[in-house]
Amino acid sequence: MRRRLTDLTLGVRLSVGGGRSGWARLALIAVGVGLGVTMLLVAASIPSVLDARGERAAARSVESAQELTPGSPTLLTAEVRSVFHDEAINGRLLQPEDGDAPLPPGVTRQLAPGDVVVSPALERLLASDDGAALRGRWGDRTVGTIGAEGLAGPGELTFYLGTDRLTAETANRIQSFGGVEMPDDGVDPVLMLLALVGMVVLLLPVAIFVSTAVRFGSEHRDRRLAAVRLVGADVGATRRIAAGETLAGAVLGLLVGTLLFLAIGQVAGYVVPAGLTFFPADLRPVPVLAALIVLLVPVTTVLVTLSALRQVLVEPLGVVRLSGRRRRRFWWRLIFPAAGLALLHPLVTGLDDAPETQIMIVAGLVFLLTGVALVLPWLVEATVHRLRGGTVAWDLAVRRLQLDSGTAVRAVSGIAVSVAGLIALQGLVGAIGALNAEAQADTRTFQAAVLDIDPGADTSEVWVRELAGARGVTGVDTLTSVWATPDGSSAADDEILVGTGTCEVLAQEAQIGTCADGDVFVVLPDGATAPAANTSYLLGDPGAEAGPADDADALATWTLPASAETVAPPEGGVTAMNGGGPAQILATPGALAGASFAPVSVTTYVALDPAQPDALDHLRTAAAQVDPVAYASPIEQRGITAALGGIRQVLLVGTVALLAMVGASMLVNVIEQLRERRRLLAVLVAFGTRRRTLSASVLYQVAIPVVLGLALAVVTGSVLAVALQTAVEAPVRFDWAGVGATSGVAALVVLLTTAAGLPLLWRLTRPEGLRSE
Repeated sequence: MRRRLTDLTLGVRLSVGGGRSGWARLALIAVGVGLGVTMLLVAASIPSVLDARGERAAARSVESAQELTPGSPTLLTAEVRSVFHDEAINGRLLQPEDGDAPLPPGVTRQLAPGDVVVSPALERLLASDDGAALRGRWGDRTVGTIGAEGLAGPGELTFYLGTDRLTAETANRIQSFGGVEMPDDGVDPVLMLLALVGMVVLLLPVAIFVSTAVRFGSEHRDRRLAAVRLVGADVGATRRIAAGETLAGAVLGLLVGTLLFLAIGQVAGYVVPAGLTFFPADLRPVPVLAALIVLLVPVTTVLVTLSALRQVLVEPLGVVRLSGRRRRRFWWRLIFPAAGLALLHPLVTGLDDAPETQIMIVAGLVFLLTGVALVLPWLVEATVHRLRGGTVAWDLAVRRLQLDSGTAVRAVSGIAVSVAGLIALQGLVGAIGALNAEAQADTRTFQAAVLDIDPGADTSEVWVRELAGARGVTGVDTLTSVWATPDGSSAADDEILVGTGTCEVLAQEAQIGTCADGDVFVVLPDGATAPAANTSYLLGDPGAEAGPADDADALATWTLPASAETVAPPEGGVTAMNGGGPAQILATPGALAGASFAPVSVTTYVALDPAQPDALDHLRTAAAQVDPVAYASPIEQRGITAALGGIRQVLLVGTVALLAMVGASMLVNVIEQLRERRRLLAVLVAFGTRRRTLSASVLYQVAIPVVLGLALAVVTGSVLAVALQTAVEAPVRFDWAGVGATSGVAALVVLLTTAAGLPLLWRLTRPEGLRSE
């Protein structure tokens, strides 16, 4: 044991005391491993970030089921939803019923009617030039900002508005914020599949990059080990010394990765999309996962080093890397992708949230994508051995790859795995969107609607007047709805909703053909029962009939005419999205002439000027000024698109982070390869080779494996995308634009980082590079 420890210690001493060359190798390994460690630490911190955001969100949540009577210390509150430039803004109305009413986290004072406190991000938005259409939406009396303890993240857009218009019927009465336990309904299998694929796609390339980084400078290390053999070390000792050298680089890489992680943590929460922001203190690795990273990274680097030395014969008088012209075999490389496809059979048999299914899917993805890294070396070797002719730069590049393609392929394999996984993930997200995409709604007349309008006296006139004055609004009309109960029936199941409005408005609620004032339509979704013609209905609150007799007598009586036309629900409407629903009656004003009733709801349809880019946001501001709870949305809005927005944001952030690591790792790899061949490059220049020829050859040496790797990635990613689309029962489709964009960006990142290393090539080819010790 003492001898083994001595050998390991000697390896550490050689790594830190090997002069400029040894220091450069140690620095390259540390940077390469550090980049991988940074990504692993970020991944290990995601649970902590989600927990911290969830705790702050729970602390400000409202329990709607509280049974309280007015008094101290109670508060009336109602949720407000809004949107600005496709960014969600959530807030709450606060109406204290006593001076000691509870305050939400981050708010330090009771709000008088009209007072508003906003998050710092919303305050900056309101003060910016882009926020012109948002100003005044909730008044202009901003009295403070919300503290960090009341925000999910620093970029969250939220507010609290004081009011005196709430009642027990329109709001929740509470004595405190927080204390709400969210029900655990399990994880949707489709979302689980997305999470598993994303985890493998983002983390598997990290392992490949780390294993590549620990082999930086291996040729120089092997020559140094030959010198150690010359002074008496045996084979086992050289391997332990090499392990010690790698261990030093891995430990230093852990330090570099930790420092990078701390630096990223100070800014990451402010640069991610607003819906994903977090505070720097939230980004802390889970202790168990951090311990695994600290343990497994050095162990993995040592195992990779020992595995690489098995293919090298280190003798006292030199190093023998290959004993013959042995070609790579192909058959055993197919074992991994074949095993991966076999393990992915739950994608065909059916998804569930069982742990066994999740383990099989993760294992299958790992095996399948690892197969890309194993098949690529054979593909590159088989291709370059068939290449002939070309310019001097091309010949130099091809000959170098023919002699030793392993170094270039190791760097490119991580990129191929990344692109294959991203193509599969993008295909899955796109297929889910296509599967759930609603049909296009009719936007020829109206382009927006205002919902959640509190019906009352003169409601329609007020909304038409106020919304018509908003900038970019060219027309306003309303749909008034009322419950209708068959005369003589008291069963709630017999109630039907009757909506009245102009023909243009009714066209938004059903697929009607010709229409004139006085017409009546019955909207009949699939599976619904049509109401009988000539049925007499009482229009009004369905609970009124159970009340006093004078209330029941006050209800208007209306008869469904036999001429009522049966129509289908609208394409893209709520009824169509839900796949059914009860029947509904639509009537023009002339059909209900003389019937007086109190509406149960009012929806306002608005026509917008397409020449006014912020017309929708001006409409939202005007609606909020009438009633802060009213929600204005575009008619063409699609629910699944909004639901997938967060997933697409996560995918974008992960893709950017992964490509950044690809670029940094490739730059380090190019620098290492140039350092290893500096004497050869200097000799070529001394014999008259032009530097631009050498630069072109370096680019070719990277471009050939990259093109082959991306081609293999596109094939693998497309096959995996088809399997994932089949699993969610979506139509098989290929997003060729997304495939091209992902592959093109990855290739561009590689070529740009390779070009960034060319200045080092010009410096290494000076005459001083011919010197040797």
